[in-house]
This record gives sequence, structure tokens and C-alpha cells, in this order.
Amino acid sequence: MHKLREIHVVPYEKKWSDLFNQEAALLKDIFKDEIIAIHHIGSTSILELSAKPIIDILIEVKDIKRVDIYNQAMVHAGYEVKGENGIGGRRYFQKGGAKRTHHLHIYNQKHDEVIRHLNFRDYLRHHPDAAREYEQLKKQLAAQYRFEPQKYVDGKTLFIKEIDQKAFQWKENM
Repeated sequence: MHKLREIHVVPYEKKWSDLFNQEAALLKDIFKDEIIAIHHIGSTSILELSAKPIIDILIEVKDIKRVDIYNQAMVHAGYEVKGENGIGGRRYFQKGGAKRTHHLHIYNQKHDEVIRHLNFRDYLRHHPDAAREYEQLKKQLAAQYRFEPQKYVDGKTLFIKEIDQKAFQWKENM
């Protein structure tokens, strides 16, 4: 029987930064000179923000096509290889099975999605009211859709798009 993945939004944990740093070291060891930059993104990268306890990592690389060469090393490191997984120009990996611990997004340097993710993160870091609103939405959706991950994700979409727009304008005006 297929085990349902349960959505948990938990209070911020200081260890998330350390978990990112540990995983970043492992990934640097795997991808070596392919990496241009490695970023902690998502809710676990925002101080004091409740989140699903999954570390989101974004890596910028020189050539996205070369990432596939490392798939076997990623499997050996505990990752599930997901390919583009619905977003062109990305390579996506998950770690932890049904109890996911890490999501890894890899793009070419300065890909639009890299800019979007970093803008979103930075905007929430500098706008605590927006971060708290996002946190409340996630808690509500997690309670409402505890065993329906796609509905949880879909419920955040409109808010994320609004923040993406605000974040883009905020960065442009800096």
C-alpha cells in the first residue's frame, strides 16, 4: 500500500541553516567545478518562519546539460533523480522518500527561476509582515490539506505570485 505523504508546518528551527550547510558541502563535493553558486531558499531559509521541515537548495551551474552526468552520484548520496520535473531548464532532486528532507533545484546561472526564487526569499526576509502572512496561509493549508500535498501547493500559488510581483519591483527599486 502506498503511504500518504503528510504535510507538517513546524516552528522555525535554528538547525535548518546547519542542515543546509552540511548538504551544500556534500553537493559541492559531487558537482565540484560545475557549481557557480549554491543558495538556501524556501521557508527554511527565512529566520523565525514556520515551514515544512524540508531544506530547499538552489544551485546555479555553468551548463545544465552536464548535471545529468552526476545522476548516479546523486542516487548514491540518497537523492531521487526527477529530471526537469515540469520546469524546462531545471534538474530536480528529492531526498528522504515519503519523509522528504531536501529538495534540490538546479538551473543555469541567472535563469529566470533562479532570480524569482532569490527575490522571493529576500523579499520575505526584509518584509516580516508578508512573511507572517505567508506563514499563516501555510499553517491553514497544512491543517486543511494534511494528506493532499498538491492541494497544499495549489493553495499557496496565488500568494506566491503576488509576492513574486512585489519582490521583482522591490529588487528593481533597490
